This record gives sequence, C-alpha cells and structure tokens, in this order.
Amino acid sequence: MNQIHSSTIIKLLVCFGLPIAVLFLPIDSIPIDDLTLIQHRLLAIFLLAALLWVLEPVPVFATSILIIALELIMISDKGLHLFRKPPAGHDLGELIAYTDIFSAFSSPIIILFMGGFALAISASKYELDNNLARVLLKPFGNQPKFIMLGLMLITAVFSMFMSNTATTVMMLALLGPIVASAPKGDMGIKALVLCIPIAANTGGIATPIGTPPNAIALQYLTGENSIDFLSWMMMGLPFVIVQLTIAWFLLQKLFPSQQEKMVLKLNGKFQKNWRAIVVYATFAITILMWMTTKLHGMNTYVVSIIPLAVFTLTGIMGKEELKQINWDVLWLVAGGIAIGIALDKTGLAVALAHAIDYESLSPTAVIITMSIVCWLMANFMSNTATANLLMPIAAAIGVSMQTLDMQNLLVVVAFSASLGMILPVSTPPNSLAYSTGLIESKDMAKTGLIIGVLGLMIVFTASWLLT
Repeated sequence: MNQIHSSTIIKLLVCFGLPIAVLFLPIDSIPIDDLTLIQHRLLAIFLLAALLWVLEPVPVFATSILIIALELIMISDKGLHLFRKPPAGHDLGELIAYTDIFSAFSSPIIILFMGGFALAISASKYELDNNLARVLLKPFGNQPKFIMLGLMLITAVFSMFMSNTATTVMMLALLGPIVASAPKGDMGIKALVLCIPIAANTGGIATPIGTPPNAIALQYLTGENSIDFLSWMMMGLPFVIVQLTIAWFLLQKLFPSQQEKMVLKLNGKFQKNWRAIVVYATFAITILMWMTTKLHGMNTYVVSIIPLAVFTLTGIMGKEELKQINWDVLWLVAGGIAIGIALDKTGLAVALAHAIDYESLSPTAVIITMSIVCWLMANFMSNTATANLLMPIAAAIGVSMQTLDMQNLLVVVAFSASLGMILPVSTPPNSLAYSTGLIESKDMAKTGLIIGVLGLMIVFTASWLLT
C-alpha cells in the first residue's frame, strides 16, 4: 500500500510540477509567437490535463472536472480578480465567457452519449441484448472458428450503436457456456476472449456514435466539412469489415483451437410484455432514424433525445436506471469539450498549429504524423482523452493548411484513436477481457500491436487515395 501511495504522490508531483513551471516561465521563452497571458495559462492547463490523463494519479473524470474548474477560475470573465488584471506591459488577451465553459456539459455530444446509454440500459433490463446475441449466434454452427466469427460480427454490430463497454460485458457473459464446453488449456479460448474486445474497439469506428473519438471529431466537422451518419458509415464500415477479417485470420493463426467442434447451450426467449415491446421498437426506430437523418431532417443529436424521452415517460427507465448512466464518461467528454472550447476561443489552438511550419510538409506527411501520434497516445491512455487533446489541434491545422482536406485529417485521427488496443488499460473492453483471467497481457499486446499497425497502414493507404 505504501508503494502505491508513494507512486501516486510522485505522479501528482510530476503532473502539477511541470504545468506550474510552464505557468511561471517568461512568455518570451515559449517558442510560440505573440502568446497572450490567457493563452499562456491555458497552455499550462492543457499540459496538466495531458499528464493527468496519461499517468492517471486521479480518475480521468476527476481530471475533466479540475480542468473545467481551472478554466473558470483562471481564464473566464467571472474568474478571480487577480487573473482578470494583466501585469504592466503584458497582453492579457480575451477572457472567455464563463457560460461558454459551462456549456461543455450541455453539448449535443453529451446528449448523444446519454441517448446511447439509455438504449444500452433498457436493452439490458429487458434482455434484448442477450437474447438477440444468442439467437444471432446459432446460425454460426459449432466449429470454433465460425463461433469466433459470430462473436466478432455480433460484437461489432452492437458496438456500432451502443457503448462498446456494455457490448463487451454482454458478449463476455455469453462466453460462459462456450468456455465451459472447451477442454482446459485450449489455446482457442484465448482467441474467443480476445476477439470480443478487438471487435468492440473496431466496430465502433463504423458509426459516429460507436466510439467517443468519432463523436469528438464530429464536433469540429461543421459547415462544408460536416458528415452525416450514413456518409460516415460509408467510410467506416468497409474499414471495419477489412479489420475484422484480418483479426479473424490472425487470431486463428496465433491461438489455434485444439477441438474441431464445440457444443453450445444457447437458449434465448424474448420478453413479450408491453414495456419490452416498447424497448424493441424504440431501439429499432432510433437506429433507423440515425441512419436516415437526411430524410426526416433531424440530426443525430436531436434523435438521441428520443429514447431518453420514451423510456422515462413509460417508466422503462426510472431513478435506478438513470443512476446506471456512465456519468464518469460524460464528465470525461465534457472536460475534453471544455478544453476544445478554450483552445478555440483563446486562439491557442491556432497558435499551436502555426508553431510548426506545416506548410513545408505535404498533406500526406501531416496526416501520417498526426495519426501515429494519436495511435501511440491511445495505447497508453483513454482514446477519448487522446481525441480530446489532439482533435482541436488537428482541426486548427486543417483550417490553416489550404492544401489539406480537414475532413480527411479528422476522420483519420478518429480512426487511429480507436486502433490503440495494445494494453489491458488501453480501452475498457480490453480491461474487461483481461479481467476474465483467460488471457495474459502479452497475448493482448501481440495481437493489439499487429492489428493496430495493419489498421494504420490501411488508413494511410485510404487517406492517400482520397487526397
């Protein structure tokens, strides 16, 4: 316990020490031209967020709340008087309206996630997820490789429209009777366990609401660069299909099964009471409306409020169900949005973008560099936190470079964030799979590295062809 406590203290000292050092550095010593005091403070807050999210001495959602608090105190128009009065000879810059910072938690992105959580919670409550998964798995027969294919396809499809964490919990529960029917020490079990987080991490790439980095990218893809639900799927779905195919063959090669057939006990029965029917209908209608936004005129965010309204009005979601919403994820996303708002409003994102002469690089070189940096970071910290940190900078680069397709850049960064899955701590699905005790971290590292590198190569190739 003393070692853990000491380690946490050291991490906290590093996390807070470096930003404080930056805060007290003379502005002229920072290699960014014409930096204002507000931008200087935000740079320190940004560095603090990065260190806290990477080292995690405190929970990631606590970091987001701290970031919002620091922004309100140090760079808002209702902060401390001390921070609103510039020292003689210094340019304070423009203070941010405190309401803009608070708006991070009322962002449409937050509503998008709440709608997804509502669908996941209600589907679980009325066993739609388990029953549907069991019914869908029956056609894949009893050969281990086809059972794995079934698990991957079902996991990927669910992850396109609901939390990949919730999907992983559901699918790992489904693994129980499969694992029980396999002989002890069968390497094929590792393949079955690993295929679920891989499919959950990858499947979310196919839709804007499948994973947080996609939704964060949408925050910056507006106007002529905006992407609707179906257009994103036309880019993401082919990539997911290719990645899953590669993963399927790779897992068979790395972890071959010792048995030719598995006898599975899959019994599912759909509930037929009126509340269950409402859940089934709402689930189907919501997904259909997400996919047809151009036809009915409502965007993805507006559609997301519908399941929340239906489920709370009918009593399908009460107080207890509302408590099950992943508020920590919402706070994490809100903190990232707050950083994005501050970077934009203060002009720091543009200043950081111009600190490097990107015009001297080719558009392809910029995209590849941002993608690799994003992937490396996402392997060691939350892919949501990674996207929160990099997406504003990528958006600023996209605006500053006339020869660069901003839509292409942000989509590549979003895809790259979801490919970071080397470690058990890389993503919640990885952590859940590792917690089964059926796989080792080296198994995850080996498969995650190969799939991640191959995925990046596919993304680079597609990006180059579209440039």
